[in-house]
Amino acid sequence: MRTTLTLDDDVAILLERVRKQNNATLKDVVNTALRGGLAAMSKPAQARTAFRTRTFRTGKCLVPSIESIADALSIAEGESYR
Repeated sequence: MRTTLTLDDDVAILLERVRKQNNATLKDVVNTALRGGLAAMSKPAQARTAFRTRTFRTGKCLVPSIESIADALSIAEGESYR
């Protein structure tokens, strides 16, 4: 089958590089790349394992209320924060 493709610059550069390395024709390189890529795209996605974050107790909250920034800073940094 004969068709026309418009390639992005980065893809054209990679194809040319592979073509030179393998001393192959552009047609062979494109067909090989498409076969491999289409085969990979046709495979079902692998099941991923769930990521779990371990939890731990941090203890009692040291700041009774964070509604007042001044109160929170005085507890965290002492009264000299001003």
